[in-house]
Amino acid sequence: MNFFLIIVSILGFFSCSIFKSPPPNIIIILTDDQGYSDLGVFGAKGFETPNLDKMANEGMVFTDFHVAQSVCSASRAALLTGCYSERVGVKGAYNHTARVGLNPNEETIAEILKPKGYATGIFGKWHLGHHEEFLPLQQGFDEFFGLPYSNDMWPVNYDGTPKTEKSFWDYPHLPLFDGNEKIEEVRTLKDQDQLTTRYTNRAVNFMIKNKNNPFLLYLAHSMPHVPLAVSNKFRGKTEKGIYGDVISEIDWSVGQILITLKELKIYENTLIIFTSDNGPWLNYGDHAGSASPLREGKGTMWEGGARVPAIMLWPGTILPNCKYEQLASTIDILPTIADIVGANLPKKKIDGVSMKSLLVGGNLTEPVRDQFYYYYGGELIGVRDKNWKLIFPHKYRSYLDVVPGENGFPGSYSTGETDIELYNLKIDIGETIDLAKEHPDIVRRLTKIGNKARNELGDRLKRIKGKGVRPEGRLDPKRDEKDLKVKHLAIGREIKNLSLYSDKYSGGGNGALVDGLRGSLDYLDGNWQGYEGENLEVLIDMGSIMNLKSVEISFLQNQGSWIFFPLNVEFSFSKDRVDFQDYKQINNKLVMSYAHEVKNFIIDLSVISQIQYIKIKAKSLLVCPDWHPGSGGKAWLFADEVVVR
Repeated sequence: MNFFLIIVSILGFFSCSIFKSPPPNIIIILTDDQGYSDLGVFGAKGFETPNLDKMANEGMVFTDFHVAQSVCSASRAALLTGCYSERVGVKGAYNHTARVGLNPNEETIAEILKPKGYATGIFGKWHLGHHEEFLPLQQGFDEFFGLPYSNDMWPVNYDGTPKTEKSFWDYPHLPLFDGNEKIEEVRTLKDQDQLTTRYTNRAVNFMIKNKNNPFLLYLAHSMPHVPLAVSNKFRGKTEKGIYGDVISEIDWSVGQILITLKELKIYENTLIIFTSDNGPWLNYGDHAGSASPLREGKGTMWEGGARVPAIMLWPGTILPNCKYEQLASTIDILPTIADIVGANLPKKKIDGVSMKSLLVGGNLTEPVRDQFYYYYGGELIGVRDKNWKLIFPHKYRSYLDVVPGENGFPGSYSTGETDIELYNLKIDIGETIDLAKEHPDIVRRLTKIGNKARNELGDRLKRIKGKGVRPEGRLDPKRDEKDLKVKHLAIGREIKNLSLYSDKYSGGGNGALVDGLRGSLDYLDGNWQGYEGENLEVLIDMGSIMNLKSVEISFLQNQGSWIFFPLNVEFSFSKDRVDFQDYKQINNKLVMSYAHEVKNFIIDLSVISQIQYIKIKAKSLLVCPDWHPGSGGKAWLFADEVVVR
């Protein structure tokens, strides 16, 4: 009995000590495009990561850790908000032309920690909107030093020479921000060589400055995203070449963080999380990492794109040298931190679940979550339930059967296509054995989970708009409504859409093309009607037979956002809706252009009489051309207004 009382007393002491200790510091270290096996503890070859391996030996390794989407902006939005990126409206990777960002109304990890007295800083890559409204200081961070988007979004080739060929994006030099201000431009690969060191030095200074109060440090490295750049102290130091050199420098950066924590005597009171934003960009060949033994890589939601290395260290709290082999995700980080420090969760719904019970001496066999949704670009790719993963029919870019690039230049992609497929990831981590036919009951059960996901978060493949989706942040179009308003004879007339427009870009619904309001140069202004991988065909009933002077329809081009002018526009007319007279076809030559442009396709009707019905057909590219980065992906038509006089 005395022994029992002693044990109870000891447990009580530790329990009390946990809650009476100062709030822990939080450090999140995020790399860019680092593959699943690009750490020593995960089997890396050709380079070593001693500091990260030390973190693994002293902390917890996650072997089944997932990002919400395998692309930059969407992945980072999910990490910071605890939501599937679909819920907060963020897709893809924003570039310098983007007029969108993470909605300021969303609450980030930084914002939930501020009321608890935390200092907050981000050093490195942001990629959630480069306009001031969307920058980190408007999302709960006290300090920001780094790039607003990816380090390849600049007018420099991968060998460091200036780009001379015409680009439809016409990139400027990389802006380096301090707070809300651009302080300099990154113009050369030599400039990029110093990014990892500069981010690290700022992070160390931030910790020193805030050693006496709790802090959130978000160290978001630009590397190893191409173009690879490394300081002289690590160049040529590994067997793997420059990719290995870059990872070695990131490992050095982690070591500097650990050394500083120990020198400041706050090591034991700091939770450190290390992970990557998605899998490796495999078509860059020797400048890309490895996802082995996983299937595919970045830009897919096969495990090679969605499953990333993860290590968590909290000395004295997380059990050392342990491995968690069950499902978890970056969306679980925010609720975990909130639970640990006693912060309020965001007011709006999130999707993550707390891992506190696991980290604070928990049971490694107890699952954090059972289910996970695999989304990419608005499409529900698959769902997970424990060890089972169901893939829905879809097309995807693939790295198979192509020659990868060399020396920093990319190779090409192939196109993959799948039907319903089922995998048991417990025994088949590489997704090689389709078990759908053997387990129809499991297919049905996971399909129901998928339908639940579609109802909540939508699915572009099924043309379902999720009831739980919130809008991304958008700049005010700053348009003069008077300039966009136009009077004409078809306003309010019956219009029938003979092709399918996108629910996301409906322009207001069926009557959008005859509402008397043109679209601006901003495709997000709410006036444009978008057609994804579809031709446009509409029929307008003028209500009675009449003689008309002209008909015109306007289209938008923004190739950086996959929006192209039509290849041709065809006009036909009828007085009885039975016999249509094909009157005129206007052809349009496709040219590469980075400009945002509106083009009006207009015909003279002075030689035609007796018209009641107007039919307009516009032929889309349907898919992006070979020279476009989205080659093979669905191209968009954006139309607005049909003006009849």
